Amino acid sequence: MQSDMLLTSLKSPLSKKRTEELSRTIAESDFSIKELIDLTFHPEEQIGFRAAWILETVFINNPTCFIPNSPYFLTKFRQQENPSAQRHFSKILALMTAKKALKPIKVLFATYNTEELVETVFNWLINEKVPVAVKSHCLNILANFSSKHDWIKDELIETMDFLLDKESIAFYAKVKQIRRQLSKS
Repeated sequence: MQSDMLLTSLKSPLSKKRTEELSRTIAESDFSIKELIDLTFHPEEQIGFRAAWILETVFINNPTCFIPNSPYFLTKFRQQENPSAQRHFSKILALMTAKKALKPIKVLFATYNTEELVETVFNWLINEKVPVAVKSHCLNILANFSSKHDWIKDELIETMDFLLDKESIAFYAKVKQIRRQLSKS
């Protein structure tokens, strides 16, 4: 797939089926995942959002295509300011940091300096303008990183306590789930 063809596709609303088709085409072609990551920063927010949705779908359905570009994704993570794209970025990072993550990703995180990621995720979590779906993924990411950074657990519990009255019922349910996860670690 060529970059101009993808950009044309991203200018129109996408269905889930079309997103799946585009992600499969990208995975099966020599299209650069770095280019796709860069498209998530497009000045037109809807194009950036759609590119991020496709990126997430590539990660979920074809992680082997994504893995070589994981370091690049991680360096770009903190720069993502499009709230719709942040939802997909945070979900990707939540999946990357999960216990069931693929071995090459676990190996990457074993040596990767995650301090900037943690700082960014905490910032997104406390930012009133960040959508609750992003915050939900942020809770997962921080809980997942708590095994690497022991200070996160206490800080995350305090932050969740602070945010409980400010967020939705869905956020409250997620907090309960994260508390259970933290109590097991």
